[in-house]
Amino acid sequence: MKRIVFSLVAALAIGVVAKAQNLQVHYDFGDERKQITTTLEMFKPDKYGSTFFFVDLDYSNDTRDVDNGVSLAYWEIARSFKWNETQKFEPRLEYNGGVALGENTDYPGDPNYGFPLKNAWLIGGQYTFNNADFSKVLTLQANLKQIKDGKEDGDNLTGFQLTAVWGIHLLEGKLSLTGFADFWREDVAVLNDNGSFKGMKEYVFLTEPQIWYNANKNFSFGGEIEMSNNFALNDGFMVNPTLAVKWTF
Repeated sequence: MKRIVFSLVAALAIGVVAKAQNLQVHYDFGDERKQITTTLEMFKPDKYGSTFFFVDLDYSNDTRDVDNGVSLAYWEIARSFKWNETQKFEPRLEYNGGVALGENTDYPGDPNYGFPLKNAWLIGGQYTFNNADFSKVLTLQANLKQIKDGKEDGDNLTGFQLTAVWGIHLLEGKLSLTGFADFWREDVAVLNDNGSFKGMKEYVFLTEPQIWYNANKNFSFGGEIEMSNNFALNDGFMVNPTLAVKWTF
């Protein structure tokens, strides 16, 4: 359930839209992960703004007792709007949602138990800072966020989400340091180490800095470190590193 850095930073740095679609394959070394995740993402600008989406798929997570096929599917799609070529501030809309599989402890004979990743709608704006050649880019976002059944009592929750997205491209584009950080309001359950219910938290933090060595115009290798607080049923701070390859179409 990760949100890979916007292809915006790559598209701006390289300057061609064809560089903004890519497929990433990550192996997650985190505790209770040990799984492969693929991410397909696209960024496409036009004269009225830009469209971004990504789709994450996790495969066969034994610690969740899912031993065959896709154990999680999650996607985000966002649209920003502009009215001139030099515009720095852009209004934006976004949707998040998905589904996951896990062990159903109430029915041990049905290990592949599905549950939704709650629908969320965001509306807000973003402002982009960059240097002259776009080798350094920072985008800041502020959004209102409505999460279906996002309150502890099951009602919809209207909260907020703050996001930073960055990209630094060095060594004539051979080395890329990219990433994002999200902080949002949501009533989330957290578990004890034995999997029992521990309590509820109100705020979630997630960041995924990435490093890529761009071997050529299509192939890159590197990885990321997912750092989070109160994310994915985990109480408190958690670190999950990956190794990855990326193919840019």
